[in-house]
Amino acid sequence: MFNQVKTLVLLAFLTALFLFFGNLIGGSIGIVIAACLAILLNFGAYWFSDRIVLRMYNAEEITEQEAPELYEMVRKLAAKAEIPMPKVYLIPEETPNAFATGRNPKNASVAVTTGILRLLDKEELYGVLAHEIGHVKNRDTLIMTIAAALAGAISFIADMAFWSCIFGGYSDDEEGGNPVVGLLALMVAPFAAMLIQLAISRSREFIADETGARLCGNPRALASALRKIEAWSQRIPIHSGSPATSHLFIINPFSGRSLSSLFSTHPSTEERIKRLEAMRV
Repeated sequence: MFNQVKTLVLLAFLTALFLFFGNLIGGSIGIVIAACLAILLNFGAYWFSDRIVLRMYNAEEITEQEAPELYEMVRKLAAKAEIPMPKVYLIPEETPNAFATGRNPKNASVAVTTGILRLLDKEELYGVLAHEIGHVKNRDTLIMTIAAALAGAISFIADMAFWSCIFGGYSDDEEGGNPVVGLLALMVAPFAAMLIQLAISRSREFIADETGARLCGNPRALASALRKIEAWSQRIPIHSGSPATSHLFIINPFSGRSLSSLFSTHPSTEERIKRLEAMRV
């Protein structure tokens, strides 16, 4: 419940930041322009991103005949979560990982790497799949798209402020642009929006952990899986894809040890494990 509330508060703050800077820099016209542009850009991402990401990782859809045990696990979890059966994909990567994608539960996909199938036992794999089904059930793709749209709009407004200062196109006193306001917006707004967007991503991971633990009925199995994936991801790097998709995975396959938690798409694995091991289902 705490992380659900946290997500709502962060989205509300991101919206308020967008409205404040939009009005400050461009007035109502600036808000409308930025909002329309952000919605247009993110609509395509929301609608087609699943196909793009799956293709990026050379994922191949598998049938029940090809992987009956894996398929049955996904089907069982989908029934528990009361969502339609997602498509199941296999990624030809030795690094152990998994992700879920799709614009809604009716158009969802769950993808796992060949490495994770070799590394985890049945209970651990079931926990990982439950986490990914949790993302689908909680409509995290939609939530993160909204956050990305707001963050993108704020960045666009900051760019407007910058060029307004350069060319003197903006003024609230009709005497020229305000370089102080423009510089402030340029520096603060996009940075703050990025931090909020990342914080939302981290909160959704905690929620998916909790949802997944309840779906599989074994929080410790999911905790054990996270511990193994974290350790082996450091040894076996991923060879395809892009860091721009890191938020999709159960463990960020592109993260470095020195990365500040403020700039991470995921909470620390240690904290996730601690919370899971404290759960009672």
